[in-house]
Amino acid sequence: MDRGRGNAGAQALKHVLSLATLFPNAEDPRFGPFVAKSLEALASRGDWKVTVVNPIGIPPVAFGKYRPLAALDPVSQERGMVVHRPRFMLIPRFGPRFNANAIARAVTPLIRQIHAETSIDLLDAEFFFPDGPAAAQIAEAIGLPLSIKARGSDITYWGTHEFAKEQMLAAAENASALLAVSQNLAGEMTALGMDASKITVHYTGLDRDRFRPLNHTGLRATLAGELSFEIPDGAPLLCSVGALVERKGHAFAIEALGQLADARLIIVGKGEDDAILRALASELGVAERVLLAGSVDHDLMPVILSASDVMVLPTRAEGLANAWVEALACGTPVVTCDVGGARELINSEIAGRLVPREVDAIVAAVRAILAHPPSPQAVAATVERFSWENHAAELAAHFERVSAAD
Repeated sequence: MDRGRGNAGAQALKHVLSLATLFPNAEDPRFGPFVAKSLEALASRGDWKVTVVNPIGIPPVAFGKYRPLAALDPVSQERGMVVHRPRFMLIPRFGPRFNANAIARAVTPLIRQIHAETSIDLLDAEFFFPDGPAAAQIAEAIGLPLSIKARGSDITYWGTHEFAKEQMLAAAENASALLAVSQNLAGEMTALGMDASKITVHYTGLDRDRFRPLNHTGLRATLAGELSFEIPDGAPLLCSVGALVERKGHAFAIEALGQLADARLIIVGKGEDDAILRALASELGVAERVLLAGSVDHDLMPVILSASDVMVLPTRAEGLANAWVEALACGTPVVTCDVGGARELINSEIAGRLVPREVDAIVAAVRAILAHPPSPQAVAATVERFSWENHAAELAAHFERVSAAD
């Protein structure tokens, strides 16, 4: 393939350009932090230069939440990487069908310029929709090998929409290689019609210095003070981490609390169902035992997980949830549903329970764990293979294969 390589001279490092609509910014620092951590870990190795293009969708009139997004710096240095934030035209409600084309039109000139200045060896799409179809157009226009990563809802949700499925299948056919965050998701991709021989499983990473079992002495008192939330001595503490949307199943966790006397529940996340969940807690008479904490400081997350007896996340669909891995690393067993890559993590009673998405089943699983709690160290050992170093090494090897084969 003629890549139209730039004339900037010899490069010490190979250069990957990652197209990522899911990426943190100053207005929403918790938007896709796992994508940022993955690319940061790769950049820190020293064998790949990583440039990020994070397209920002702005409607014709930048109102409400879009106004601060429109004011973001178009280029910045973050986490050891240059991050570009070009704008593309977003049509609210009708955007998904047209976003891939809009992104490709908006960012292709920028990527051509970057390629001319520092030759790009590989184009990487960090989410399958709309990033994948957009990146496929760009890769074809410029002449670059392409890798696309699937993370979960991009396949399980968008794959049920015919227009998105068609775009993703075309992108997968044109891509040099594909990544999936779990074996289960790789199977979902194949079932959708993608070539299994192109798919490599690439598990998430983990900051092992932060996510580890913490000493519980005084931990709950510290947490209660930080969150202004009463956690009585001896009361079971549950937590749930994920966006406040129906898919995550926080309503089931709140309903389960009604059958778990004295238990407390901390829900970490933001989303459109905030008011619905608060109303449900009030209706069930458990509002004083539920804290919707919103987004929390990243240093507080390991404290919440370590202080909890059980993570309860009755999710309807996932790839391989980072929240599962982080909870287990902190020594906290997980009660979740048999979806996505859950079975690849929750494969023993030490790690937790896989249950139907039913309140009684959730309650029974939580009670079983509370009656016979595993040691935090044994729980943490179930995810000892996860680290950002391993993750980055596997990603670097994958990119090397793809770029060398082209």
